[in-house]
Amino acid sequence: MFEPNSRYYQLPIKKLTTPEGRTIAYVSRRFLPQGNRLAILGEVTVEQSDRDRIDYITARTLGESEQFWQVCDANNAMNPQDLTTESGRQLLIPMPQI
Repeated sequence: MFEPNSRYYQLPIKKLTTPEGRTIAYVSRRFLPQGNRLAILGEVTVEQSDRDRIDYITARTLGESEQFWQVCDANNAMNPQDLTTESGRQLLIPMPQI
């Protein structure tokens, strides 16, 4: 259902049967890991050119822009835009989880 590099890849698929007998498959909830428990590769400083583009930082540091969720996890952020709104902010870059 999900690509191996997706944050949802390892989550179990659950099923719900409605009163009418229809079966609906859904992905179970993903809980954010505690960032302080992740292995850290390094830190980067948000630059003006990175503002509002966590994917730029992720592409440079982890090699794939779609892995922005790993940077969010390491920095305890649910909203990726929160990480890049101000230049000069230090971001933790985790060891890739894949």
